[in-house]
Amino acid sequence: MTAQPSAADYRYFVPVTTRWMDNDVYGHVNNVTYYSYFDSVANHFLITVGGLDIHAGPVIGLVVESACTYLAPVAYPDELRAGLRVDKLGNRSVTYGVAIFRADSTEERAVAHGHFVHVFVDRDTRRAVPIPESLRDALARIAAPG
Repeated sequence: MTAQPSAADYRYFVPVTTRWMDNDVYGHVNNVTYYSYFDSVANHFLITVGGLDIHAGPVIGLVVESACTYLAPVAYPDELRAGLRVDKLGNRSVTYGVAIFRADSTEERAVAHGHFVHVFVDRDTRRAVPIPESLRDALARIAAPG
């Protein structure tokens, strides 16, 4: 059985507003929607804290791997929050740990958690490049211990 992470395991949070369209015919948020939540929290961090210019900067991050473990159902209109941490910071890539939590609950256990990997590339050539120093510094601040 997969461990159920707690909010204390994550370093950066953003609120997640579920939408009616997130629910599937089974009455809960569809599995693919969690990847959108993961992508949103990571990019929110990169843009607002790391200063990543997604429109005109010379470097962009591309997702090359992702996974999610689902632990408890949520449904519209639940209010959630997404937690982010850096599990591995390489020269050209970063592996994020991401989890989704209920926003209004005293329960600090994740309803879903996973990871994804960004490789940073030159916007034009799509060749891997070193992570820009200012972005690397921001990512290092949310690194998981160990």
